[in-house]
Amino acid sequence: MAKKFKRSYKFAIKTSVYITIFVSFLVSTFLFFVGNLQLVPIIVFIAVTYIFTFIIIQQRVEYFIYRRIKKIYDDVSLLDSTTLRPGQVTTDMGTLTKEVEKFAETKKLEIEALKIRETYRKEFMGNVSHELKTPLFTVQGYILTLLDGAMKDKSVRKKYLNRASKGVERLIYIVKDLDMITKLEAGDLHLQLEDFNIVDLIQNTFDLLEMKAAKKNITLTFDTDYPETIYVHADRERIQQVLTNLIVNSIKYGKKDGTTEITIENLIKNKVIVRVTDNGEGIAKENIPRLFERFYRVDKSGSRKEGGSGLGLSIVKHIIEAHEEKIYVESVFGVGSEFSFTLEKSKELP
Repeated sequence: MAKKFKRSYKFAIKTSVYITIFVSFLVSTFLFFVGNLQLVPIIVFIAVTYIFTFIIIQQRVEYFIYRRIKKIYDDVSLLDSTTLRPGQVTTDMGTLTKEVEKFAETKKLEIEALKIRETYRKEFMGNVSHELKTPLFTVQGYILTLLDGAMKDKSVRKKYLNRASKGVERLIYIVKDLDMITKLEAGDLHLQLEDFNIVDLIQNTFDLLEMKAAKKNITLTFDTDYPETIYVHADRERIQQVLTNLIVNSIKYGKKDGTTEITIENLIKNKVIVRVTDNGEGIAKENIPRLFERFYRVDKSGSRKEGGSGLGLSIVKHIIEAHEEKIYVESVFGVGSEFSFTLEKSKELP
């Protein structure tokens, strides 16, 4: 494709023609009146005048345009002035136009991102404040009651100190979860990958949560017997944390006399998918996209009665993503929910 003719050339050509015509007319008139008008010298004069004016005008215009556009690049720090060359800006204004459009689009995206982050920050700070305020005020209330004279009664003192201790434990639980998710988001939490039997890990998690499930008479079970071992390659401790959070949630929102069932299926040659299914209250469709946000609660009142930091599902998502795996959720309100995540199979059996 032929290179575009410089616009400054067009300007210089036209201007040089105008100046040459005017100067040639003046010189020709002068020579005519003095009686020394000759055709060849006039033609040479015209050619020299035109070439000289064209060169001078072209050079001055290029310098003029370049200097001012360079100042724009320097003033707007995000435009890369190191890529600017005199020939670029004088060919046409496309280079500057593209740079400015790119700059404007980038700033627009940055502003939109900042607005989203600001909204998220306000919501997050409000949630943190609310989560910490409740146990703090609880602890403060019991301690102030004791200081006001209740500590003289031994039975009341013990009861209030136990309740204050539970409030402190909840604060520690929230702070630990916040620390965990901060490390996960910053990439500071390193996974200890190993080969282990996922069936045994799930059974161990069932055993740990058996008493909690028994309070609502919820059965923790596999969908079928798994006589053969299924080895996966992952961080055992973190995957147990994932299973614990998902099963605790299924118990928390499960119906009395309900069931929490875990299924392990081959997904592809080197992957398995673990499904945690319950027949609890389910999740409304509009709430599903926000389930993994920090402190987001579907049932704000009920979930707080059950405890928890509100960070469980967010931690689950970050742990699974740290393994470079996927987590999915399906739910029908009033019917139940299913959370599933993928894991890499062990390449070699231990």
